[in-house]
Amino acid sequence: MIKVSRGSFGGEELEEIQAAFDYGYLGLGHKVDEFENALKKFLNASYVVATNTGTSALHLALEALEIKPGDEVIVPSLTFVASFQAISAARAVPIPCDVYPDTLLMDMEAVKEKISKRTKAIMPVHYGGNPCDMETLLKIKKDKGIRIVEDAAHAFGSTYFGKKIGGFGDITCFSFDSVKNITCAEGGAIVCNEPDLVEKLKIKRLLGIDRKNQTSLSWKERDWSYDVVDQGFRYHMSNLNAAIGLAQLKKAETFISRRREICAQYVSELKNISSVQLLPVDYSVVAPHIFVILVLEDRRDKLMRFLKDRDIESSVPYVPNHLHSFYKTNTSFPNTDKVFKEILALPLHTELSDEDVWMVVNSVKEFCSK
Repeated sequence: MIKVSRGSFGGEELEEIQAAFDYGYLGLGHKVDEFENALKKFLNASYVVATNTGTSALHLALEALEIKPGDEVIVPSLTFVASFQAISAARAVPIPCDVYPDTLLMDMEAVKEKISKRTKAIMPVHYGGNPCDMETLLKIKKDKGIRIVEDAAHAFGSTYFGKKIGGFGDITCFSFDSVKNITCAEGGAIVCNEPDLVEKLKIKRLLGIDRKNQTSLSWKERDWSYDVVDQGFRYHMSNLNAAIGLAQLKKAETFISRRREICAQYVSELKNISSVQLLPVDYSVVAPHIFVILVLEDRRDKLMRFLKDRDIESSVPYVPNHLHSFYKTNTSFPNTDKVFKEILALPLHTELSDEDVWMVVNSVKEFCSK
């Protein structure tokens, strides 16, 4: 089968894992420090806090910003449920908003309409790696004092006005699960430019424990004491996951380049098919995580079955959250409801061969010609 998504691993990852094993400690340790520093350099960021998942990064960010029970966080309904779960885990209220029908990014007018006295944060989702309108969001932040927490799970390596995603909102959260642009097997990271907030994030990610800056001391200089100063969580990254991330980060530009090549092939071959609509994405600046098309004429599910019969996997990213039982609302989201019936992700990962890509393209063309 041609998989819709998968990771890419080799001997470099095994070498880093072996080094972590040889060190003899697999918890929060030196490899995590190395990975955070490497991420800072790659993203040109001031501070990075590594976590065990992208979802916990989002939850931790909201907790560190002191988002309280009953506070509202505006988020596009068309996102993976992790975005919503992070908000409700903080006992806040996710307020879904509509998306633009062509880009699938959050509709800024819809965002403005959802703002209330209880709105404490906005969570833009850089869908597919394509950045949201951060200019408008930063103006809202300045005018209304609303925090911006970027869900950049799809956007590692993407740039916006010449600057890598990771330095625009108050906090940017990345995911490094098994199918993202780079992976730690499981992992995430928070990018932030506020030193006080970073300190709070580091304390909260490890059960609220404050070691009074002893981590900067050599092991002979440290004593056994510590204090618990805040509600915390077991959200730290392990040395083992960081080791994988270190090896992956060295390949990040190669991975991104190959993803862009595949997307360019898809665009070139599918752009003139009348029953397929492509998203307007500038792949010279976007590091794509998924390649999504809109299948028109109510034929999306039929195309999925057609591809499956040819051993080609595809997926629907995602079920809008306002349709899930736990987050169900009677509010209408016309653009989201419409595109949900049309969106389809074609295979995109660095293990795809040119032959695989042609197989996908020719299969889509064959189906659409009928």
